[in-house]
Amino acid sequence: MRLIALETATEACSAALWVDGEIRFRMEREAARRHGELILQQVEQLLAEAGLKPGDLDAVAAGRGPGAFTGVRLGLGVAQGLAFAVGCPVVPVSTLAALAQQAFDRDTDQVLALLDARMGEVYWSLNTRDLEGRVQWGQERLSRPEDVDAHWSRGRRSALGSGVPPCAAILEAAGLAAAEMDAAALPRAREVAVLGAAAFLRGEAVSPERAQPVYLRDRVAEPSRGPGPVRGART
Repeated sequence: MRLIALETATEACSAALWVDGEIRFRMEREAARRHGELILQQVEQLLAEAGLKPGDLDAVAAGRGPGAFTGVRLGLGVAQGLAFAVGCPVVPVSTLAALAQQAFDRDTDQVLALLDARMGEVYWSLNTRDLEGRVQWGQERLSRPEDVDAHWSRGRRSALGSGVPPCAAILEAAGLAAAEMDAAALPRAREVAVLGAAAFLRGEAVSPERAQPVYLRDRVAEPSRGPGPVRGART
C-alpha cells in the first residue's frame, strides 16, 4: 500500500510517505503561515525520492484536528485536492491520536495528549494502546487546564504536547515526573501515516468530500464563553 500523510494542525508542517510499511518523512517545526508553501514541496520531494507519481497512491491521510483552525482546513483541503486529482480516498486521522502515538512508540501504556487551544483552553484526550502498539483514540475534549480530568489507570504514563505547560499543576498533582512530560512534542505526519495506513486496511477511508475537520470549538473566532469547561461541537 502507498499512502501520503499530511499534518498541518499546529505551527509544524509535515508530510510522510508510507510504502508497504516503510516511511519517508519531512517536517518543518517553525512553519507558521508557511504551511501552504511547504506542504506541497514536501509531498513532491517524498514522491520524487521514492520514484513515485501521485497516481501511484492508494490513499491520502491527513490530520483532521483538533488544532489551529487555518492549519486544519489547509491540510484537509490539500488532502482532498490531491485525492480528487488521483482518484483515491482520504483517511482522516485525529491530531491528538497522532500526537499520542509518539509516546506509544516509546513503550508507554497511557498517554495524555494536550494541545494549547489558546483562549485559556486546551484540547486533550487520554489514550491507551492496542496489542499492536497503536493508539486507541480517546474521547477528544476542549476545556480550561484546571478542568482536565484524566482518569489514569496503573502502568507507564506520559503527557505530551504544547498543552503540557498550562496543565503542569494537574500533571504534577497526578504524580507525573518531569521525564514523563514532553511539552516540545508536536503532531507529525509520520504518526498520521502509521495510523492512517492501519485505518485504511480496516476499511475506514472515505471519499474526499466526506473528509471533514474536527475543531471542537464551535465558535472559532469568538472568545471563551466564561467559567467552566467549554463543550464545543464537532463541525
